[in-house]
Amino acid sequence: MSIIRPDSPPASDKWLNKYTWAWASWDWGQAAINAVMITFVFTVYLTSELFGDKDHASLVLSQALTVGGLAIALLVPVTGMRADAAGRRKLWIVVNTLILVVICAACFFVYPDPKFLWLGAILIALMSVVSEFAGVNYNAVLNQISTKATVGKVSGFGWGMGYVGGILALALVLFGFVEPIVQWPGASTDGSLNLRLIAIFSAAWCLMFALPLFFIIPEAPPAISAKIPLKDSYKVLFATIKNLWSSDRNLLFFLCSSAVFRDGLAAIFTFGGVIATGTFGFSTSEVIIFAIVGNLVAAAGAVLGGRLDDVLGPKMVICGSLIGLLIAGAGVFLSPGASGFWIFGLLLCLFVGPAQAASRSYLARLIPAGREGELFGLYATTGRAVSFLAPALFGLSIAIATPLVAAGGAQRYGILGILVVLALGLLLLLPIRAPRKVKD
Repeated sequence: MSIIRPDSPPASDKWLNKYTWAWASWDWGQAAINAVMITFVFTVYLTSELFGDKDHASLVLSQALTVGGLAIALLVPVTGMRADAAGRRKLWIVVNTLILVVICAACFFVYPDPKFLWLGAILIALMSVVSEFAGVNYNAVLNQISTKATVGKVSGFGWGMGYVGGILALALVLFGFVEPIVQWPGASTDGSLNLRLIAIFSAAWCLMFALPLFFIIPEAPPAISAKIPLKDSYKVLFATIKNLWSSDRNLLFFLCSSAVFRDGLAAIFTFGGVIATGTFGFSTSEVIIFAIVGNLVAAAGAVLGGRLDDVLGPKMVICGSLIGLLIAGAGVFLSPGASGFWIFGLLLCLFVGPAQAASRSYLARLIPAGREGELFGLYATTGRAVSFLAPALFGLSIAIATPLVAAGGAQRYGILGILVVLALGLLLLLPIRAPRKVKD
């Protein structure tokens, strides 16, 4: 095998080499931001009674994240395109990662008082925005370090490393800060010091595991000789969409279909902890333990799915994963107790990883050389364009069920809203032509 991209590092006889390790290490470090800060720990702290009314705190957080989502939709494709054109893909990964680390560390100053609620919400929203900026260029590096024949394995390996990093980070948070095995000054609950120190831990974790990418992955050369003026960037963006409509509708339709099912995938993690706590009675510690085990299962699924991707093709992996998710989600909905949530919830985790990894490799197989950042930026934007869909259907399902079921039983029906989004994404994907398989 040889690496065929003109902007790639030196060829290697093995796809699992220092470049793929360095690339995937960034995902490992990023897990502290996604799993610890944004999903399972810090946002739970921010929406607790420590910041006043829980519903108000949740509303403030959702408003901040909504504004952040709009910023991503408007800015991400342009920044990715400009990084491609200038040959500064790695530079912007470095810059955005360092900014992300600073924002994360600043969460230490979010004291348990309602007057700090907006500060915390803004910092979380900024983290989501900057993380997405870095992630676009990070995804674009995938085509630098793989071939069309190995992109599935490499993508799956990256997702797997992210999940494993999340496992270890969550375990250290649980046993070092939330329920410390050994009492130490940083585990003090006075002023929620233990929870605020988690922000410092997450920032350090993110930076430490980003360093291999900083120093090992080479910079990509410019895709074009002329720079794109900022004022013309959006003209170029809309021209790209128009060009895709006339020249490669298959790719454009994939971007649209993946936006729908990726929103369903994101909702599984976004609302998984909420459902575990509200419907199945999990404590905070039990949610973290489930998250650890779930990340382990998702990592195994991502790696296995990546290998199947290179053999069967990404479309078959995505379709199979979405069907598995629909079955597992129905199992969660019908489960009478916590044991059922453990069984079917872990099945959900098993199928999420392959769907995420294969979606990224599907696009990577279709992108022309030199346009990775631009089209992965468009990939991020299309995902954000429908990011309201799963939350809206989750809430609508609960609202419809509330007057029809016993008090406290309506939240379970939100699962059905997520399943509708996954089913819609599957239906939209089915008529799309699969990428041509490439032999090594």
